[in-house]
Amino acid sequence: MTAVPSADAPTPAFLVVLDVDSTLIENEAIELLAEEAGTVDHVARVTERAMRGELDFSASLIERVATLEGLTVGVFDRVAPRIVVTTGVAELVAGVHTAGGAVCVVSGGFHELLDPLASRLGLDDWKANRLATDEGALTGRVDGPIVDAEAKAVALRGWASRWGIPLERTVAIGDGANDLRMMAAAGLGVAFDAKPAVRAAADVVLRDRDLSAVLPLLGLPRA
Repeated sequence: MTAVPSADAPTPAFLVVLDVDSTLIENEAIELLAEEAGTVDHVARVTERAMRGELDFSASLIERVATLEGLTVGVFDRVAPRIVVTTGVAELVAGVHTAGGAVCVVSGGFHELLDPLASRLGLDDWKANRLATDEGALTGRVDGPIVDAEAKAVALRGWASRWGIPLERTVAIGDGANDLRMMAAAGLGVAFDAKPAVRAAADVVLRDRDLSAVLPLLGLPRA
């Protein structure tokens, strides 16, 4: 899903890219789905190890998605109301837009849950995985290439290239090991309530769960 700017929209002056699960939102989307499948304990353990960098993200996602096989597509409507947006998101998006920047997100989660949320928040673009379905039910597989650590970095560079934004004017915000490559690609890498390996690699560490704290890092006022 892409939010297409109007032809006369000004070119963004800078770019902020966020992870979604446990960054833009308080939840892990796959765990919300796993609650419906009765597999949340197993999925949560695998998610935690993947975010710490102890497991390959793509392999871990394949394992977790397999536990969702058989859920009907109605699960997305049941789960969506349980998504909690992180404190400060609206303020961050508004502040960046007021200053002439763009806000995008890239997720190891799923378009089926992200699309309506990203549209509602007024994000400029977003990228995530898709879940394969057959006759109205999840097959337990991902449809298409997996959005892993490298794909996140590619997304950041692609958005910057599209809008002609130098990489030094980009910011990447994340919490898990699969965010490290996009943080390294960005001009500023921000660890948000992050795992130890991410805190160690970041340019800036934010420990409080309030994304409006990013605004002063950009030289912008915090409402």
